[in-house]
Amino acid sequence: MPLLIKSTQTKSAQTKSVLINSAQRGVSLIELIVFIVVVSIALLALVGVYQQATVNNTDPIIRLRALESAQSLLDEIIALKYDEATPTGGIPACPAVGADACTNTPDSNMNDVDDYHLYSDEPYANYRRSVSVTAANNIKLITVSVTTPTGETFLLSAERANF
Repeated sequence: MPLLIKSTQTKSAQTKSVLINSAQRGVSLIELIVFIVVVSIALLALVGVYQQATVNNTDPIIRLRALESAQSLLDEIIALKYDEATPTGGIPACPAVGADACTNTPDSNMNDVDDYHLYSDEPYANYRRSVSVTAANNIKLITVSVTTPTGETFLLSAERANF
């Protein structure tokens, strides 16, 4: 907005109004276009981050479900007897004197650790769970593998001793 300054001249008694254009006020068209371009680039970056966050938002839920599924099956297997020949309570251990020999072979009754070797199931839609049991020196390594719908595979392992 221009400033209005009144000046008085000494020779005449007339007051004359002079309009002085102080600083230019407002925005030029080029400045406006530059501003729109800068804001557009910033918005595109924010939308990209938002899209990535939305895509990866369900990953923790999928992973948690897979780990809980693997842990529950591993707990179930560890709670069983070491071997078919192991008596309830585990004493005496199967290769001990006066006890039956360990068979370390799976059968269909699912009452000892060996029975879960090569076991697989689908606890939830598109989740694949499988078990591997290997024996060495009276210790069995139980490995539970869960594959998620996204293709990730989670492994949980535990050792079960013969006692």
